[in-house]
Amino acid sequence: MHDAVEVIVAKRDGAALSDSQIDWVIDAYTRGQVAHEQMSSLAMAILLNGMDRREIARWTAAMIASGERMDFGALSRPTADKHSTGGVGDKITLPLAPLVAACGVAVPQLSGRGLGHTGGTLDKLESIPGWRAGLSNAEMMAQLEDVGAVVCAAGSGLAPADKKLYALRDVTGTVEAIPLIASSIMSKKIAEGTGALVLDVKVGTGAFMKDLDKARELARTMVELGTDAGVRTTALLTDMSVPLGLTAGNAIEVQESVEVLAGGGPADVVELTLALAREMLTGAGVTDVDPADKLADGSAMDAWRRMISAQGGDPDATLPVAQESHVVTAPSDGVLARLDAMAVGLAAWRLGAGRARQEDPVQAGAGVRWHARPGDVVTAGQPLFTLLTDTPERFDRALASLEGGWEVAAPGTEVTPGPLLIDRIA
Repeated sequence: MHDAVEVIVAKRDGAALSDSQIDWVIDAYTRGQVAHEQMSSLAMAILLNGMDRREIARWTAAMIASGERMDFGALSRPTADKHSTGGVGDKITLPLAPLVAACGVAVPQLSGRGLGHTGGTLDKLESIPGWRAGLSNAEMMAQLEDVGAVVCAAGSGLAPADKKLYALRDVTGTVEAIPLIASSIMSKKIAEGTGALVLDVKVGTGAFMKDLDKARELARTMVELGTDAGVRTTALLTDMSVPLGLTAGNAIEVQESVEVLAGGGPADVVELTLALAREMLTGAGVTDVDPADKLADGSAMDAWRRMISAQGGDPDATLPVAQESHVVTAPSDGVLARLDAMAVGLAAWRLGAGRARQEDPVQAGAGVRWHARPGDVVTAGQPLFTLLTDTPERFDRALASLEGGWEVAAPGTEVTPGPLLIDRIA
């Protein structure tokens, strides 16, 4: 039998925790026998001293064992899922899930809500009139069999230990611990029961991971966890120094996603959607379909419409529009040299597109549109940003967060944006 102090002291002194210590502490914490202050002390010891591959795998397995596991074995098609570590303008799940479904692979996408400057997939979809995030397991299975894609909220039964630990890390300065980030993401994804998993690990100013080496370590740790658990897992490291697409918000990102499904949309959103789709299809063993064809022939759009309708949404409904707008114009002729993802994300958040606390409401129509990307030629007086909100008193703080986040260089300046896809880890 173990006790909390013994486990804390072992990790504080740099020892590797035994399997039985890990199993005991996760189970006892989930049941309320280990106090929050004891778990926060252990989380800090893990942040400072790290964990080896065996410890992280066991920690993840113990979190999975705290709840239920889903099983998609009864479906008539293979399953694949994608997880993004979060960024600005990251609406990729919206076109990706129906696209992969149109290629014959079922996508059970359990998604979350936004917190801080990163947008949440469920918040975006909830801007569609009638659409609902909460589905029972039976409804989810039926929709996967019928439509091939579902995007919904995770039930409380999956990895309940993670829910408690996630909230604790948020308020104790231990969010950055790579073993805890990796086990948090992967315990839910493995418990979800998908056959293949593709991780989109963002790196850059607007990402959770600003540093390429740390992002690579996180990606490798998660790929190892998935592989050890029998899930075919790969990771793409993708750039988040510039926001994705031309919108950050809720309804405006849905609109942009529909443009991608209609065969248009911003080039970077299309590029990343196709790259992730190809990874998911390969992981699921489907190699004879090119997802680009399914965007071109309208079948991805058909799958989107069916997916939205199945969850009570009206794919033809007019999306909410913000009541107030404010335009920021280019101060001079030149080239947009820089557009910082974090600055744009903070502006969208302050306009009402995001939340500071889990229980805060969000505005469906709020957000930021940008009318140029780094490398684009701009002329004096041309709109660079349109800020959108229902509450105009928010404009000042949003403008303050954009300040210093963009730069127009002299005409003729060479600006070469870096690659969107940085690395692949398998």
